[in-house]
Amino acid sequence: MSELLSGIQTALDPSIFIFIFLGVLLGVVVGAIPGISATVGIAVFLPFTFALDPLAGISLLLGIYNGACYSGAIPAILLRTPGTPASAATVLDGYPMARQGKAGQALTLSLVASVIGGLVSTFLVVFFSPYIAAFALSLGPAEYFALAVMALAIIASLGDGALAKGIISGTLGALIGTVGLDAISGYNRFTFNITGITGGIELIPLLVGLFGAAEALTQIEKMRRGGTFGKIGKFGLQKNMMRGSIGTLAGSTGIGFFIGLLPGIGGDVGGYVAYNETKRFSKKNSVPFGQGEPRGVLAAESANNAAQVGGLVPTLTLGIPGNAAAAVLVGALLIHGIQPGPGLFSGNTQLVYAIYSAMAIGFVLMLIVGAAGTRLWAQLLRVPPRILWPVVLVLSGIGAYAVRTNITDVLVMLVAAVLGYVMVKMRYPVAPLLIGVIVGPLAEENFRLAVMQHTGSITWLFEPFPLVLLALSLGMIVFATVRSVKKKPVIQVAEVEEKPLVDTARSDHSS
Repeated sequence: MSELLSGIQTALDPSIFIFIFLGVLLGVVVGAIPGISATVGIAVFLPFTFALDPLAGISLLLGIYNGACYSGAIPAILLRTPGTPASAATVLDGYPMARQGKAGQALTLSLVASVIGGLVSTFLVVFFSPYIAAFALSLGPAEYFALAVMALAIIASLGDGALAKGIISGTLGALIGTVGLDAISGYNRFTFNITGITGGIELIPLLVGLFGAAEALTQIEKMRRGGTFGKIGKFGLQKNMMRGSIGTLAGSTGIGFFIGLLPGIGGDVGGYVAYNETKRFSKKNSVPFGQGEPRGVLAAESANNAAQVGGLVPTLTLGIPGNAAAAVLVGALLIHGIQPGPGLFSGNTQLVYAIYSAMAIGFVLMLIVGAAGTRLWAQLLRVPPRILWPVVLVLSGIGAYAVRTNITDVLVMLVAAVLGYVMVKMRYPVAPLLIGVIVGPLAEENFRLAVMQHTGSITWLFEPFPLVLLALSLGMIVFATVRSVKKKPVIQVAEVEEKPLVDTARSDHSS
């Protein structure tokens, strides 16, 4: 306990507090720019921490890490363009809320959920990280394969009753995920001698194309028919919006945190899983999920922020990065002479608790920064569509190019934009495709590793942990099949009824 109190006191030192605040501010800006993820932000600002005290430097980078995860919801809600991959699930209900004139409320919901998910998961890290790290270390390829299959099975539920279209979309995503060098054999697959994709299809250009650029193409087409934006609406939260929110926030935070513990899965999958489970166990109401249900925003944002924090558990306790951004953090720790792993907890416990305290302080500051800037972000809806959507197209290209400064990524973004546009027109869900791209390679690689470990046998499928997860996956598919028979497919996000733009000069922005 004394070491924990000492760590908190160290993090509250003014010299450290300033860098926490600066990191959060930079992270919010980084995440709000489509295509510039937390990984890119940390990598860009990492050199500036070399001359800093280790805790100050790490606090700055952690502020960017967590701030970017929250602010990725801003363009996801306003422009249907996730600022970071972790915010992809926020699009499903956040963007329809904006189209219905509830952009201010959706932004407020995302901020509250992000802070709650981050703070709760930080406390979970402090008290349970030693035990959780031991459990995560016990998982092998068989368990990771079963987890990946369960994530793929969720595709059936994301199809909103159109089971066949959901599976087709997810299968296409898994096929896209096979492009590049085979992780085990090293052979090129489906690269067609294009060197820019030998390492695989980059997620950020694909994401920006599927969501942002595709939506820009859709909106440019609608402008010719006189389509308009919805109004910004009031900020703050209505009582009915928070109905049932405690259970949603608690369950989604727990799901996101658990998924974040598993290296390689991350906040994007965590957000989708939590969103899906919230939809599955929610009672029927007047606003279906996918058409502006506030709990969809709460689930996605609390889960992806919890997953970001959960990803630090294997990073700090095992030295195994939980996600790409955490991998950059490992490099930052090593540069500052800090060796992540079990020895960190036994040899420098005060530093560990100071890092955790800096994270908690960062989420409190994020609430302040987010609340102060929410009105500014919402002004994007004031920009005339004839200006806004061409700018979104340009920013999508810049964001795709900025990932690796590779023109191939811009081409990937353009192809993904056309694909996303066609899918929306034909009412194919885009979310399962993204899940397939992320989880498909994970399932394939771990299946092959498990078979190799068992000398060609597949008896490992009947071990308790894989068997339970695979049974749950089968149950999800059966459930989705029954549901698809009982109801017709609902209208997709892009088809949500829009309200005409009203005079935003009136005082409808007050909370």
